[in-house]
Amino acid sequence: MQTTDTNILNYRNDGDFYFSYGIKAFKEKRFDKAEKWFLKSLEYKPDNPLYLSQISVLYTEIGQYQKANDWLQRVVDVHGKDYPDCYYLLANNYAHLGLFYEAQKYAHKYLEHSQDGDFKEEVNQLVEMLDYLSKEENIEDDFELEELDEIIIYQETAFYYLEHEKWDEALEILEEMMTFYPEYTSSKHEYAFALFQKGDCDEAIALEEAWFEQDETNLYSRMNLVYFYYKIGKKQAFMELLPTLNNVYPTLEQQKLKLAVTLARVGEYNQAFRRFKRVDSMQVANYMSYFYWYSKVLFENGKTQFGEKIWKKGLNKHPALESFTF
Repeated sequence: MQTTDTNILNYRNDGDFYFSYGIKAFKEKRFDKAEKWFLKSLEYKPDNPLYLSQISVLYTEIGQYQKANDWLQRVVDVHGKDYPDCYYLLANNYAHLGLFYEAQKYAHKYLEHSQDGDFKEEVNQLVEMLDYLSKEENIEDDFELEELDEIIIYQETAFYYLEHEKWDEALEILEEMMTFYPEYTSSKHEYAFALFQKGDCDEAIALEEAWFEQDETNLYSRMNLVYFYYKIGKKQAFMELLPTLNNVYPTLEQQKLKLAVTLARVGEYNQAFRRFKRVDSMQVANYMSYFYWYSKVLFENGKTQFGEKIWKKGLNKHPALESFTF
């Protein structure tokens, strides 16, 4: 059989090919697939500003603002002032993270480099909002604002490592927080939890029991100890402490979630289900643990269809969830 040039199909195996698939998946809100194709396109053109900007937009869309900014920073580092829109996107993401100082800094950079740019009106509105929020928080100067940003960066970094079960990295950040910001007491309980998960169970339990003796009303201590005792098989201590969680109803969504997850971790699936129903899903959508544990609780309670829906929603928002198994 004779083959002519017209019989040959050219297979495009380049960055633009994968990027086009990523755009299609993004428009269809299949964010896990979009992430896969965007990352593949960056293997071919790692410094392409369009690719870098688009993957940052993806992470912004799913609420991973710090990750989005990591990609945007690469655009700024490589291409300098050629893409001033990145300054606006950086400012917007930092505002979502509550990092007002960084948000203001990049908003002003945008206005400095693109006075008549497409986002001029949005940036001016953002600056006005940040000024208002700073006054509402009684933040009097840039130093105080920068210090607040630093605390939030610590919290966000620790949160990321804890959610992705990177215990060594989490311990390093949490130890620094305990040193520099001892008034944020939740960090020491997260430290004990990460220590336990890493395998240093005796040290984690000793720390948490000492803190519990100082304040037996502390919810974080009780949740950690209930989980620790359950995992090491200390049944009597577990059974004595577990009921103390039943009559606690936190007001903060993060505490509501942690309580629901703790009950799920120790196999109290009926109680956990009732607690998950009290959690505002919109406020905890950035937590992979919400989707992981809520879907597991639903499966354990025979609510398979709803569990699959929550799991699928979690995968769309947090593609890394795919590597976690029940």
